[in-house]
Amino acid sequence: MDTEWMARGLCTNVPPSRFFPSDGAGVELARKVCADCPVREACLEHALEQRIDHGVWGGCSERERRRILKHRRSDVAQAAAAARDAALR
Repeated sequence: MDTEWMARGLCTNVPPSRFFPSDGAGVELARKVCADCPVREACLEHALEQRIDHGVWGGCSERERRRILKHRRSDVAQAAAAARDAALR
């Protein structure tokens, strides 16, 4: 697993507790750090691939990451169904 990108994250200069908030206001504070981060996309993908359940990663909360994964699963299922339909024609 390549994690070299982590050293370039803006979060390296912020206490880790900022990214594990207990309320919505805390999530917004974490997002402010993530907003201009050069590795935001890599961070989010890492959290999605590793199924990280807690904290703000790549500017997304746990709930948002669950929605992204659900949407991706739906897209994959739709693509598979379309491929099956095309193969049957």
